[in-house]
Amino acid sequence: MDNAGLSLDRMRTFVRVAERGNLSLVARELGVGQSTVTRHLNELEDAVGVSLLSRTTRRVTLTDEGSRYYTNCRQILRLVEQAAEEVRNARQAPAGTVRLSCTAALGVMHITRLIFEFQDKHPDIKVDLNLTDERIDLVREGVDIALRLGPLTDSSMKLHALGESHRLLVGAPNYLSVHGRPEHPTDLSRFETVVMSNVAGSDQIILFSDDGTSLMIPVGGKLRVDHGVAARQAFAAGRGIGPAHLWLVHDLLDDGQLEIVLGDYRPPPVPVSLLIVPERAAIARVRLLADFLVAKVSELPGIRPS
Repeated sequence: MDNAGLSLDRMRTFVRVAERGNLSLVARELGVGQSTVTRHLNELEDAVGVSLLSRTTRRVTLTDEGSRYYTNCRQILRLVEQAAEEVRNARQAPAGTVRLSCTAALGVMHITRLIFEFQDKHPDIKVDLNLTDERIDLVREGVDIALRLGPLTDSSMKLHALGESHRLLVGAPNYLSVHGRPEHPTDLSRFETVVMSNVAGSDQIILFSDDGTSLMIPVGGKLRVDHGVAARQAFAAGRGIGPAHLWLVHDLLDDGQLEIVLGDYRPPPVPVSLLIVPERAAIARVRLLADFLVAKVSELPGIRPS
């Protein structure tokens, strides 16, 4: 074995290629040429004496040996980073970058502002914020923390259940004055509904009454959007009615731009969760931001304990 090829830089390159599956993406991420990435991989494979990756024109995948080596490399790199963090934090405040992924509308409406507050307290910590409603692979995308709405299926992440986001039906006064108000949930099929095209089942509205009775009503409308802030604007512009998270529209309700429709009925609440990549959870800057968000998100309008 040639130990000269077993540098941490080569391990980091290998780990990111294993996670991203694409040499050019990793080259751009690391700010180097693709030839450098290829050289690092070749030198690492020469050092360990086995083939770690299987390369095609479109995709790079791990061999069986590469899969085992990848797991060990991640552990080694985590320990190296933690050791550096402990030494650095003993002498100065935590520093470095935390990569945060967040549901888009929640990020625009509230999380960006919370990050400003966090960075005022921790000016040496950089935050790389990614806003998306897609359920991305956190490890593959190099994300440390994710804030998500809805049920989760990835059991490999460290999970903090932050509560439930409560929703209600809303409409603008000008729309309701022209078209009237639904008196019962079954009336909703006669009204324009702003439909969220990126939410499964959004062509139906499920409502619960105070006594627990549930109703499912088919709805439709001329406007379909794939972003919560666009739905907020549509409601305020009188383009129709529909369900909305309270944190999305609370200010519009307070100043009279929106009104609650069918107040005796509510759409089911949506779980709110914070996910942390386990290997990153012990890093001081990641832990600081995660703890800050756990405390602050639970204070947002409509976020209540499960």
